[in-house]
Amino acid sequence: MAATVEGPELEAAAAAGDASGDSDAGSRALPFLGGNRLSLDLYPGGCQQLLHLCVQQPLQLLQVEFLRLSTHEDPQLLEATLAQLPQSLSCLRSLVLKGGQRRDTLGACLRGALTNLPAGLSGLAHLAHLDLSFNSLETLPACVLQMRGLGALLLSHNCLSELPEALGALPALTFLTVTHNRLQTLPPALGALSTLQRLDLSQNLLDTLPPEIGGLGSLLELNLASNRLQSLPASLVAALIPEMPRLFLTSDLDSFPVTPRGCSVTLACGIRLQFPAGATATPITIRYRLLLPEPGLVPLGPHDALLSHVLELQPHGVAFQQDVGLWLLFTPPRARRCREVVVRTRNDNSWGDLETYLEEEAPQRLWAHCQVPHFSWFLVVSRPVSNACLVPPEGTLLCSSGHPGVKVIFPPGATEEPRRVSMQVVRMAGRELQALLGEPEAAVSPLLCLSQSGPPSFLRPVTVQLPLPSGITGLSLDRSRLHLLYWAPPAATWDDITAQVVLELTHLYARFQVTHFSWYWLWYTTKNCVGGLARKAWERLRLHRVNLIALQRRRDPEQVLLQCLPRNKVDATLRRLLERYRGPEPSDTVEMFEGEEFFAAFERGIDVDADRPDCVEGRICFVFYSHLKNVKEVYVTTTLDREAQAVRGQRLRGSEGPRRGAGLSLAPLNLGDAETGFLTQSNLLSVAGRLGLDWPAVALHLGVSYREVQRIRHEFRDDLDEQIRHMLFSWAERQAGQPGAVGLLVQALEQSDRQDVAEEVRAVLELGRRKYQDGIRRTGLAPKDAALPGSSAPQPPEPAQA
Repeated sequence: MAATVEGPELEAAAAAGDASGDSDAGSRALPFLGGNRLSLDLYPGGCQQLLHLCVQQPLQLLQVEFLRLSTHEDPQLLEATLAQLPQSLSCLRSLVLKGGQRRDTLGACLRGALTNLPAGLSGLAHLAHLDLSFNSLETLPACVLQMRGLGALLLSHNCLSELPEALGALPALTFLTVTHNRLQTLPPALGALSTLQRLDLSQNLLDTLPPEIGGLGSLLELNLASNRLQSLPASLVAALIPEMPRLFLTSDLDSFPVTPRGCSVTLACGIRLQFPAGATATPITIRYRLLLPEPGLVPLGPHDALLSHVLELQPHGVAFQQDVGLWLLFTPPRARRCREVVVRTRNDNSWGDLETYLEEEAPQRLWAHCQVPHFSWFLVVSRPVSNACLVPPEGTLLCSSGHPGVKVIFPPGATEEPRRVSMQVVRMAGRELQALLGEPEAAVSPLLCLSQSGPPSFLRPVTVQLPLPSGITGLSLDRSRLHLLYWAPPAATWDDITAQVVLELTHLYARFQVTHFSWYWLWYTTKNCVGGLARKAWERLRLHRVNLIALQRRRDPEQVLLQCLPRNKVDATLRRLLERYRGPEPSDTVEMFEGEEFFAAFERGIDVDADRPDCVEGRICFVFYSHLKNVKEVYVTTTLDREAQAVRGQRLRGSEGPRRGAGLSLAPLNLGDAETGFLTQSNLLSVAGRLGLDWPAVALHLGVSYREVQRIRHEFRDDLDEQIRHMLFSWAERQAGQPGAVGLLVQALEQSDRQDVAEEVRAVLELGRRKYQDGIRRTGLAPKDAALPGSSAPQPPEPAQA
């Protein structure tokens, strides 16, 4: 592309400007010029306007230091305009040449036409800021490498597959962002940028980092999110400086280094950690996993609600010399009255709650912040407000902060050694009890839970005070209708202990004495046997009324979305999903406990088309958590003819007609490795058969060029299935023998909003790894302590069929 501009072009620009009435531009105010800033990126014909100004040379133009220009222009005109900058805007300090002002039919930003820069731009001696984002650059223009005063370089959303070695020779560069490109490697010379403070390499294809990156001694922030990295080079530790640099990691990167000088780390899932200086005496590698909740892993009390997934941080049990700050994102709880949000963690063999502070970044973006002395498992829960104190031998008083009338009085001598006690109070609406008992005058007090550490009993009786049931006073009540109920886990029913204690009544309160702690409840009812009724009422407090919805994806009717959600959220969820899905009315309302496991099944003749761990005998296993997304996407098949009718809104594949991929002959293929798992030809055919019209987005996220996508579309323009298969298998053949290929496929599916296919690929990999482990154990090839599939074996594992 030529970098010179001939006279006729400038004359034409001047003539065009004169025709528009701007011939006196030197003496008239320019609407797009404000002080020393010239903004032409939002004006139609910005290049034409700038060329005209370069011909007229108004006085204001000589003062311009900041220029913004759109690259959605004719390429030749854009080149001609840029070639005039060194002589017409010699004081320029900031140059923004961005695309993205135009959008496609789906609302995505379009790239600009810029593919190179004129060589003469290196003559901008004062240029310190260059923004080339949202363009079509495949290589970095040579003139950029000669801009010795450049301090900030923005190259996001281009088509760069590599960076030149000469980039490391820019002595003043402090800010570099190359996010959303196609970088596969980094030049070792990048480590020579000794002044670089912020480096953003997110959303690329990096699988390794050069050891020389440790030479970035001034680095304050490093973003590596959404790459293929599995580990960081040890030399990167040297780049972490005492000012606590910030490190942003990808979800695939499961470890990072921490030095005695400390650092701040942000994981791709949004979790933040802050290691103060001196937290560790020697360099240490931290590993993490974000786990899906399940009943065996999530410890919940009877009235708790889970608000987050489970975070595991390793190494377990290693004590830090200073507490580490931890910030966990969580779903805002729907009920907040007399409830609190805490971080729960495992210490030794028991779970406990940490002192937690809440931070709000946005109305729906909340953080639970706590200080942790060592690493373990962490999750965020909502629980009834808990009040606790340390009871000394001299005695003390414990009051409820949410219910001032609830008190526990510890007399002197109740304990020989200090012990910690806590209380939780739960309310029940009187109308719920009245509806349950069919008794308009029935009433209950708040439900009181008392717990303690140390010996199960106190040396002296402890006095407990509870408010009388709502609407009842000590002057008017009928004592024969007042019942004190007691429940000690794991008993199934509540016991009426009214006759076993002395109830002291005042106008508003009832007092009694106990020697050990459990659950207590005051009832006022005409019923005589209230133990069983109390169990039903207590269950009513903890049950959630939910619906199960099943929807078909409009683009692929064989794909079915199953979601279990509270009844009051059904209508809003359906309105949001029905643009992409169609289906029946929700199921009948059912009641479930927090953390309850259940199965969703289809009517006879419809099977789940997947070999996945959560599928048992054709049923999909769910665990209900009221604040989390209880959603799964599956593929179903049927041997019945459903073309004429839908089954609960699902139009399913019939037995007639050719099977997708029938007759396709491809070379045997095992994509992946023993460490991450294998996908066979059959697995890829299954994936190809489910991508539908989403395949171009998946292809681009896999690194397939846009030109290649267009070629495939044209070559197989009459066969959508063949387009998908050709793209996927040609990509897989190029990836043969490359580590991380399967992970790249899963990431591309997620980025293309096909989480359903990504989850099934993960399930296939996990099942294949399990079969492989079982196989090598049966043949005696596995070491006794082998727990990972990465052990050497003569043959690859037998993969599961999707």
